[in-house]
Amino acid sequence: MSTPHLLLGLLATGTMHGYELKRAHDTRLPQARPLAFGQVYATLGRLLRDGLVASTGPERLAGPDRTAYTLTEQGRATLDRWLSSVEPPMPYVNSPLFAKVVVALLVADVDRARAYLVAQRRAHTERLRELTALKTARSASVDDVVAADFAIAHLDADLRWLHTTLDRVADWHREVHS
Repeated sequence: MSTPHLLLGLLATGTMHGYELKRAHDTRLPQARPLAFGQVYATLGRLLRDGLVASTGPERLAGPDRTAYTLTEQGRATLDRWLSSVEPPMPYVNSPLFAKVVVALLVADVDRARAYLVAQRRAHTERLRELTALKTARSASVDDVVAADFAIAHLDADLRWLHTTLDRVADWHREVHS
């Protein structure tokens, strides 16, 4: 995830201070890892330094002074370039799930590797149920549904891979240990 670009995108909707940006991130990306306040403010500092955002000065609402930020023309151009570029498909398999299965096949016997795959499939299936319930809940927002759909598609792909790998685990184990 590109935190700087995401914050630029949120600022494109209007002036906000750091707390509002964090809240907007966590609302708009409900299934993403929440941003830490330190990450928000550190990123805002770099965006300010690079001329992509401008400070509109401190304001006091109820509580401490808060500095609001607004998108600059340079920031809008940077955001437009980022939105116009296509994300390349992931060139490498970089997943803790995949790495763990490979290591399990290297160091464990077939039954232990299979047991790990079955346990992982169970965890994925449970998460799939949770996400399906979330997106079909009466209180689900469009943000919730879109995020759940994205996560469900990835979980579904993982589940298909887990199923296929379970069918191949004995052959794979023999190949690894020959």
